[in-house]
Amino acid sequence: MHASPHDPYVRVRGAREHNLAGVDVDIPRDALVVFTGVSGSGKSSLAFGTIYAEAQRRYFESVAPYARRLIHQVGAPSVGEITGLPPAVSLEQRRSSPNARSSVGTVTTLSNSLRMLFSRAGRYPEGAGRLDSDAFSPNTAAGACPSCHGLGRIHETSEELLVPDPGLSIRQGAVAAWPGAWQGKNLRDVLDALGYDVDRPWRELAAKEREWILFTDEQPVVTVHPEREAGRIQRPYQGTYTGARRLVLRTFSDSKSPALRAKAERFLTSAPCPVCGGGRLRPEALAVTFAGRTVAELAALPLTSLAGVLSTAAAGPDATETARVLTGDLVARIGTVTELGLGYLSLDRATPTLSNGELQRLRLATQLRSGLFGVVYVLDEPSAGLHPADTEALLVVLDRLGAAGNSVFVVEHHLDVVRHADWLVDVGPGAGVHGGRVLHSGPPRELAGVEESVTRRFLFDREPVPARTVREPAGWLRTGPVTRHNLRGVDAAFPLGVFTAVTGVSGSGKSTLVDALVDVFTRREEGAGHEGGAGQEGNAGRKEGAGRLVTVDQRPIGRTPRSNLATYTGLFDVVRKLFAETEEAKAHGYKAGRFSFNVPGGRCETCQGEGFVSVELLFLPSTYAPCPDCHGARYNPETLRVRLRGLTVAEVLDLTVESAAAFLSDVPAAARSLRALLDVGLGYLRLGQPATELSGGEAQRVKLASELQRPHRSPTLYVLDEPTTGLHPADVEVLMRQLHGLVDAGHSVVVVEHDMDVVATADWVVDLGPDGGDRGGRIVAEGPPERVAGAADSRTAPYLARALSGVAPQRS
Repeated sequence: MHASPHDPYVRVRGAREHNLAGVDVDIPRDALVVFTGVSGSGKSSLAFGTIYAEAQRRYFESVAPYARRLIHQVGAPSVGEITGLPPAVSLEQRRSSPNARSSVGTVTTLSNSLRMLFSRAGRYPEGAGRLDSDAFSPNTAAGACPSCHGLGRIHETSEELLVPDPGLSIRQGAVAAWPGAWQGKNLRDVLDALGYDVDRPWRELAAKEREWILFTDEQPVVTVHPEREAGRIQRPYQGTYTGARRLVLRTFSDSKSPALRAKAERFLTSAPCPVCGGGRLRPEALAVTFAGRTVAELAALPLTSLAGVLSTAAAGPDATETARVLTGDLVARIGTVTELGLGYLSLDRATPTLSNGELQRLRLATQLRSGLFGVVYVLDEPSAGLHPADTEALLVVLDRLGAAGNSVFVVEHHLDVVRHADWLVDVGPGAGVHGGRVLHSGPPRELAGVEESVTRRFLFDREPVPARTVREPAGWLRTGPVTRHNLRGVDAAFPLGVFTAVTGVSGSGKSTLVDALVDVFTRREEGAGHEGGAGQEGNAGRKEGAGRLVTVDQRPIGRTPRSNLATYTGLFDVVRKLFAETEEAKAHGYKAGRFSFNVPGGRCETCQGEGFVSVELLFLPSTYAPCPDCHGARYNPETLRVRLRGLTVAEVLDLTVESAAAFLSDVPAAARSLRALLDVGLGYLRLGQPATELSGGEAQRVKLASELQRPHRSPTLYVLDEPTTGLHPADVEVLMRQLHGLVDAGHSVVVVEHDMDVVATADWVVDLGPDGGDRGGRIVAEGPPERVAGAADSRTAPYLARALSGVAPQRS
């Protein structure tokens, strides 16, 4: 194939990455191209696994070998040939691990420019030396306040927090901050050995003793003689005492467990650092000002206000040329962020408090300012987590990237983005082995004639939401007043026994409000009181509406390739028992543990059950290759001789959920798990698919399937955060059947959701807004969808009304 240098197409021939079936496709450059198809159809394999991977590989070939080893690379894609491919930039959907030091300023690099402005053009005190820009960063040793280490807040505790019930003795659990199980018993026994009375009520202990028990920094070691228990030999041991305050602070700062950190936080108060006043910096940095404000004060302003302050200062008579140049750059870059509707954010806003939609748009704003020309931007569902109003702003940005002379390739499910495309590549028709073919590559309107396409029905054949009877609540769960992030004293009531959707633009406070609901429910179940918590109606709901809580988020089901679909759902336990019951296994004395790739015995020890080995190359990055002994099977030859109905354990793990459902249809324990996975639309995944390969939406559906396979005795409250993220409309239909089935079975479902087709089927809608950040944080409308669709102040209302009527928007 010989393409002209002026060929306007990227031409792909023989793409076989993952499930692609030797795909040949021509895609125009200098256009907005959207890749569609059901989940698992192969669209990401084509856009990212083939086109972007090949562009990256070609670029790295021009990099010196020594430098190449420092860069994370994807492998060479399985493709015959690609021509007409420009350099590519990837913007994938992923949220890095939460970091209190990561902020809006660091994500956008605006903080770097602001620090440079203070270093070069700030007003210094008389006689003070000029500071380097690092001195204005709380994340460097040169800038961080030594008292709070640049965090701006200090955490402390008190006797009232550590010992909430002073009428209890230490043996009865007076020190609530102590850990449970053996460690708490150990601390009690150490105190007993030190001579403290562990059976007297806490309030009767001497003040000096109470002070030492809670706040000492000493760590004495004593010999402990445990109390004898029937049938157990208790030997003396050396026990170390740690004060309750020290233990709580250490757990809060060092623990990797979110649950342990959350428990420790209950015993702490947070206050601005008394040394820096919350400014996070050393005194010498906070003494420098620009426009009469410190760098911390400017970083705390909303971006729209910050741009105004900087512009005014640059236009003033005292402004230097350096100040004018630096502020001009800053204001221009802030303009890109505010254009995406994020002007309410401040530079010091921590990224863990941002919604996925806000974070995605910040990354897009950074790319928009890069000024690149002639590249292919490959974007992974940029509309994920976005309200329809925010999606309109996103389309403006995508058009600007194209107008700047770039090609924009987007993997997307949002129908408004699909309709906006210049060119559509539809992959399918189904998922996994049922997909992998390009059904259509051309203008969106021509998809109407492609009968095989699942996308076609949703793009062209929209119908009004059918009339239905709104379910009556079985009770109510009330929460509030909630004051957290941008919520200020919000009271909310959630009906039980129905399907509730929480809506609002990105950053309006949806997830914060639902988190507060989860807190109320959890504390109610623990039997604790809660200010503004569940009242009489909520308690009625406990009997009739919900007796337990299940939250289903999009966090990974495992962080290593050793965790997979089969291990997470418990299905692999069933499979291993089946193998252990075969005649061959019994003859060799193999137990179920023999068929695990995570422990020695049955696994291949060359790769230790990984299936691949790392190959070190001199001056080149390490690469991975199939294990030379097991060839990727993960098991040793002896284990692989055992067959279940003709298949080895490695071959069973390689089955798709759909194939496994037929293979194990007569095994009730396996069939139940597999049916649940099929019911949430995951039939295309392999049983041994590593957890690290699953998207957030897939991980969430795996968790939901694990819950669905359990027998439901008591009414349950299910809370899901944007469950349709990453789902094709056809997959959304499958998921919604399951969620509405749960409600019909007597359970309650609360979803944070942006998909108006889903919201239109809800029984109750809670809409927050009207905007994001400081301009949001209140309930603007609540009630059945039809009522919210007519609310005057709601940004959601017009889009919900459109979904209820089935009218598709026209491309402008």
